[in-house]
Amino acid sequence: MLDLKNFDQNAVSNPENNVFGLPSTEENSDLIVISVPWEVTVSYGSGTAKAPEAICKASFQVDLYDPLFPEAWKRGFYLTPVDKQLQLKSAYLRREAELYIDYISRGEELAANQFMCKTIKEVNEGGDYLNNWVYQQAKDYLAKDKLVGVLGGDHSTPLGLYKALAEKHEEYGILQIDAHCDLKKAYEGFTYSHASVMYNALNEIPQIKNIVQVGVRDMSQDEWEYIQQNPEKVIPYFDQDIKERQFSGQMFRIIVQEIVRKLPQKVHISFDIDGLDPKLCPNTGTPVPGGFELDRIFYLFHEVLKSGRQIIGFDLVEVGVGDTEWNANVGARSLFKLCNVLMSSNKKA
Repeated sequence: MLDLKNFDQNAVSNPENNVFGLPSTEENSDLIVISVPWEVTVSYGSGTAKAPEAICKASFQVDLYDPLFPEAWKRGFYLTPVDKQLQLKSAYLRREAELYIDYISRGEELAANQFMCKTIKEVNEGGDYLNNWVYQQAKDYLAKDKLVGVLGGDHSTPLGLYKALAEKHEEYGILQIDAHCDLKKAYEGFTYSHASVMYNALNEIPQIKNIVQVGVRDMSQDEWEYIQQNPEKVIPYFDQDIKERQFSGQMFRIIVQEIVRKLPQKVHISFDIDGLDPKLCPNTGTPVPGGFELDRIFYLFHEVLKSGRQIIGFDLVEVGVGDTEWNANVGARSLFKLCNVLMSSNKKA
């Protein structure tokens, strides 16, 4: 077995190695990041299905030394290879979904078109397949006492991980960094839409105590009404409200401490990259003006750790792939921080 502890972190990255240039394997790594190349229901830009490979490539330029977590990587981060069959299934169903979205957007009646009825059925069955695939992968790794994260793909991808975590933990909350609420019920007719992941999480997983949303700046009336009807389950910190509090002189530190207090003892981090300022990841699927600098989000993660709460998992989703490696670069640095905080929150005896 390769020895991570004696790996020379200052050496040039070997392109044959795993994520961040580490000689990682499933066996010698405490943290497994599941690649999920899936973007069937995206409703605007596409490309997130290619993110796991792009981020892995960009990760070779990330220095392993983090002053706050100088040796976390020595316990091993392993990114699973992209499942090509899953990627092909996503591409096929994505084309089907595009035809369907175009059809219903023109005001056509679904029941009047047998082909479209068949299409929506196939896409929803694909969502079930994806959820079960991620769930089984996560469950198997958790049974081996591995820490588990998900690298999407669109935001529908981590639901299976949420379900697997619910079998291991009696109660936990989700810290959601996002420009959107993702509380739409079966958006566009897709049961497991990327815009419905938090609705599905709350309605299918009773172990989720609450979702604390940070950075939301785009939502529907139905989502606003859902938040009003479920104040204990969904706690939003809208981008505009955070900015106005800062404009009035309140320190970001105070706001972050308040956010952290709303979280239960166990926390899963769901990081949709569109929660950042779009200049940092311009090819994300649904960019929205506003958002955070990356250092603000990292500060939030650090404060969750400092509070003594246990981070039990993470997902990083909606990283687009553009003409340059900028999106993947930001994605890789976000992934490294998530790996470090998850590892540091679960120290070995």
